[in-house]
Parts: sequence; structure tokens; C-alpha cells
Amino acid sequence: MSRAFATAASLSALLCVAACTTSDVLEPSAIAAPTSTITGSTTTQDVAADASAADALAAPPSGPLPPSSVQTAAIAGQARIHFAPIVGSTVEAVTPLTEQLALRVRESGIAIARSGEPGTTHLLKGYLSAITEGRDTTVIYVWDVLDPAGNRLHRIQGQQKVSGGSGTGWAAVSPNAMRAVADATASELAAWLSARAG
Repeated sequence: MSRAFATAASLSALLCVAACTTSDVLEPSAIAAPTSTITGSTTTQDVAADASAADALAAPPSGPLPPSSVQTAAIAGQARIHFAPIVGSTVEAVTPLTEQLALRVRESGIAIARSGEPGTTHLLKGYLSAITEGRDTTVIYVWDVLDPAGNRLHRIQGQQKVSGGSGTGWAAVSPNAMRAVADATASELAAWLSARAG
């Protein structure tokens, strides 16, 4: 147990340092919808800002909200969140996460704002890491919820274990594992916003 705690503490410190010094930054609103299958490549690609992708992320959901999210939507309805660049992941790994996160956040009734958009109430900044030990890879995620001035209001963190994947690091992480990270993140964000409103 203490080895896991030491590893988690070391990774948290590493993620904080990496957030300040890395050039591997991904802007979720700049990621276009995938047109090919995920290859699991471990090289980070530069992604040019695509206005249509930004519009797609910030567009309102098409259709009614699912009944299970109506109550949360009423509470979180005043929130307008902007996704800051995600640090530490490859484009291939982060694409399913950003798509699922945008979907789940909208289902919760939280509006997604573009960069610099007036009325933005929160900024969500993510730090990700994939660590392989033996045949298991663990995705560690940390999300800081910031106010418009950049003050941290809340931290969401967790781990998603992937067993038996091929490769190491991000190459071993499946799109479904990243979608699970998005689901957990969106649920905790909606719960936190609901608790603040209540």
C-alpha cells in the first residue's frame, strides 16, 4: 500500500512540474473528429486550431437531455466551462476522452465555452499520465477546476487501470479506458457544481 501511495505522490508532483514545462499540450477544442482508427502511437502530434472543431465542442446538444441528468442540469445550468489544453497525452489517446467529456458535460446541463468567451464561469485544466508496470497500464488524471482569474476551486483526480494492453504507455490505453476517465470526470464535475449551488 505504501508503494502505491509513494508512486501516486511522485506522479502528482511530476504532473505538476510537467504542466509548467512541457510542450506536449493539447487543446481539446482544436481536436477534429477522428477520421481514422486510433493507432496507439506514442508520439505527440501538433494539432492546429480548427474553428469547426471548436464550434462543435461549444455547440449545444442536439436533442433533449436524458431523464437521469435533468436534475443535475437544472443545478449546473448556470455553469459555463472552458477546457484548457490537456497536458501529457497523445492526440490518439486524448481524442476519445475529449469527445466523451464534451458529451457528458453537455448532458449534465453545463455549457461549454470557447476560449475568451464572455460569461465563462470555470476553466477545466487537465494533466494526464500513462504508466506501464508489467502487463498493466494505469492512466492517472488530475483536473483542476479554476475560476476565470485562474484560482483553483476544486481538484478532480483518479486512476483508470488498463490490463493486458499491447505496448507501453499511451499505446496500451484503449479508447474505452479514456472514455471511462471522461465519464468519471464529468460525473465528479457535475456533482461538485451541484454541491456548490445547494
